[in-house]
Amino acid sequence: MAFRTASTSRFAVLLLLVAASRSADAAFSPALSTAARSSAPGNSLPFVTPRKCESGGGRWLSSVVGMAGHPGGSAAMADAPPATGFIDTELRGAAMRLHTRKQAPKEGQAEEKAPRSAEPYVTKHEDYLAFLVDSQAVYQAFEDVVEQLPEMAPFRNTGLERTGPLEIDIEFMVKEYGLERPEVGPMGAGYAEEIRRIANEGTVPELMCHYYNHYFAHTAGGRMIGKRMAALLLNKKTLEFYKVHFTSHLWNH
Repeated sequence: MAFRTASTSRFAVLLLLVAASRSADAAFSPALSTAARSSAPGNSLPFVTPRKCESGGGRWLSSVVGMAGHPGGSAAMADAPPATGFIDTELRGAAMRLHTRKQAPKEGQAEEKAPRSAEPYVTKHEDYLAFLVDSQAVYQAFEDVVEQLPEMAPFRNTGLERTGPLEIDIEFMVKEYGLERPEVGPMGAGYAEEIRRIANEGTVPELMCHYYNHYFAHTAGGRMIGKRMAALLLNKKTLEFYKVHFTSHLWNH
């Protein structure tokens, strides 16, 4: 069944705008430094990878409304009907398996980790630069597949494009702090490859799930991470990555 991108693109972008004003959790953190990314169990990707989304009559995207609040929060309506869609069942379940009871009191399933005896890790300029380089690789993949697939045409030239701003930020970090530009790490490269694979298979609903989750994270919780890193490392300088200027044509779809 055809995926109705044009009829749903305005809705998706509106959700992104709403997300920009909320302090939601981010998809991955600058703390995944050059050392940290290689020490992750099995070099696993720090992203939830959803399976096939429902594509009947645009029903899959209507379920995304439930993501406007944090999965462990209490904003859900008491009289809401039983959850049946992919977002409210499989994706929510996967998210709750990554949350502890402290993070999500009602549904968290992950075990609480014992407090570390050592001093907490302090993020360095090298870590933040690695995060920016990985982010650019992932956003390059998203921007490439948006150009590749005709169904994604409404998401071209929206102002959400991040590879250009990230290049400015990477060059700034290298020059300002005398750093060597790192190679893309296994997590960034692996996730970028996954996005291209999904696009090449033509499963647009599944791709849109990744697109929404990734852009949601960086326009919400990711902005809070940027603010904290700016205070910690950059003398409160706001990077270009976090400056988004939407284009007016978004509202014509």
